[in-house]
Amino acid sequence: GSLIEQLTTEKYECMVCCEVVRIVAPVWSCQNCYHVFHLNCIKKWARSPASQAEDGNSGWRCPACQNASTQVPKTYTCFCGKVHNPEWNRNEIPHSCGELCGKKRQCLDCPHLCNILCHPGPCPSCPAFVTKTCECGQTSHSVRCGQSTKIQCSNVCGNTLNCGKHSCTQVCHAGKCSPCQLTVQQVCYCGSNFKEVLCGTKEEFSDGFGNFSCQNICGKKLNCGRHNCTQVCHPQPCPLCPRLPQVVYRCPCGQTPLSKLLELGCVERKICTDPIPSCGKTCGKPLSCGSYEFIHTCESLCHEGDCRPCSHTSNIYCRCGFKKKVIFLFLIAAITFMCDKRCNKKRSCGRHKCNEVCCVDTEHKCSLVCGRKLNCGLHRCEEPCHRGSCQTCWQTSFDELTCYCGESVIYPPVPCGTQPPECKKTCTRPHDCDHPVYHSCHSEEKCPPCTYLTQKWCMGKHEVNLHLEFFIISCHLFPPLFQLRSNIPCHLTDISCGLRCNQMLKCGMHKCKRICHKGECLIDEEIAAISIATKLTDLQLGDSVEISRLITKKEMKQARLQCDEECLALQRNRRLAEALEIDDNSDPFNIRSSGPKYSDLLKEDAR
Repeated sequence: GSLIEQLTTEKYECMVCCEVVRIVAPVWSCQNCYHVFHLNCIKKWARSPASQAEDGNSGWRCPACQNASTQVPKTYTCFCGKVHNPEWNRNEIPHSCGELCGKKRQCLDCPHLCNILCHPGPCPSCPAFVTKTCECGQTSHSVRCGQSTKIQCSNVCGNTLNCGKHSCTQVCHAGKCSPCQLTVQQVCYCGSNFKEVLCGTKEEFSDGFGNFSCQNICGKKLNCGRHNCTQVCHPQPCPLCPRLPQVVYRCPCGQTPLSKLLELGCVERKICTDPIPSCGKTCGKPLSCGSYEFIHTCESLCHEGDCRPCSHTSNIYCRCGFKKKVIFLFLIAAITFMCDKRCNKKRSCGRHKCNEVCCVDTEHKCSLVCGRKLNCGLHRCEEPCHRGSCQTCWQTSFDELTCYCGESVIYPPVPCGTQPPECKKTCTRPHDCDHPVYHSCHSEEKCPPCTYLTQKWCMGKHEVNLHLEFFIISCHLFPPLFQLRSNIPCHLTDISCGLRCNQMLKCGMHKCKRICHKGECLIDEEIAAISIATKLTDLQLGDSVEISRLITKKEMKQARLQCDEECLALQRNRRLAEALEIDDNSDPFNIRSSGPKYSDLLKEDAR
């Protein structure tokens, strides 16, 4: 209806040229989307490269629905396609022939043709009524022709299932019935095992002996009644007893007929349990250890039962070829000889050794996890151990990353390990002092030290104006004036003026000779230095000086030398002398007679 109204009032536009479609202009209508185009416009569009389908073989695409067509329209026809170059009639729909449409409707199961006048757009649904049966076929209903919905009644389906034995128990439904869900019990061919399967499967059918093979030894009694079947569970009847007299015609090795042995005096066999006569020759049956080139045969005399293992030996090498071993040939296929040598080659990562026993690997791939820290510094590499640098951390954050003050922002996603953005605003963190802040906002928790210039005392509080002090002392006036030290950065606490301390010691006789220092003056050090200085003359004359009284116990501990091999030798000799009850004055080891000996360390310290 919309198409008819727009075409009649000339308000419909062609999508190719964007011009109004006149009632007398030749047109073409897409049979998929029913858009109407100028015939000349659609010809130009079909020949242009932009209209070609993606695969290049399906023709050209409709400008509206992109449906591919193989033939380019050449003639102007009515909407139903029966009349070429239809003439315009004021009483009819533009571009129509005015006759019945007659096109097949879109419904696949509708046998009726469209019965309205030639028209644009899709044909309306069929107005006829037909009788249809439900999905299970038990009931029928009168419905509109072409109705796509399926008719379902409320009865049980009742159709026969795939097994052919049971019926469908579902309510009337669309499509095929589901396979039978009942289970049946099956027995194997030998009758020793059972299993349950769905009814109607291929495994459910029996051949009269059973349903399946359990892959175990059959074990049924043979026709002789004395021996059991040695075949794997099988569907056919068990074979005859292989030891029956009417079955066995030769000796166990097969070289001599039993008739010939009977002529030589052997006892004739009556039942299957009677022994089979031996011909006395070498068995000669091929053994399993042989090959096509060298066939090993049984060396025992003609015998019943299996042959003995092969007595031949062979040299075999381990997997890596480092060691060899002599074994029986019949054991070659049953064992894998491996030496105990561990591989010392580097793995593919270049970090770890292979360390595999009897290694035959050529690539030596490392199976360990890398585990090294990634560039973010938070996570570790979870890839197999490898050479070179690890990949960048793949984890990301979807939270905004801001500086401390919040002025600068990095919006998500933020790769793991990204540093906070640089901010040029002044730092807003709390500081220990109240001086002006000159550094920018930073991500480190600790701020840079305050460099604001202040006035502070030195550690000894004896910073003075040197010119004023010289004048005062020269004139013998009052003691010198002290003043604060200027231009000292705020973060500096212990300041030394570089002058001598000159504070009176506790003894009241001497002044501290140390450079301006922190804390109390140490009187013991001063006295020890003066005492040592007075003893220097004795040292120059060759005398010894006991310094233990001049230094503190703490300094004695700090200055104690570590015992070396020479000390251990002296202690060992001393213990040996005590054990042998040797007098120290006897000098049994010629220690004093050989003169004093000094270690190299002591000589170096003396220098």
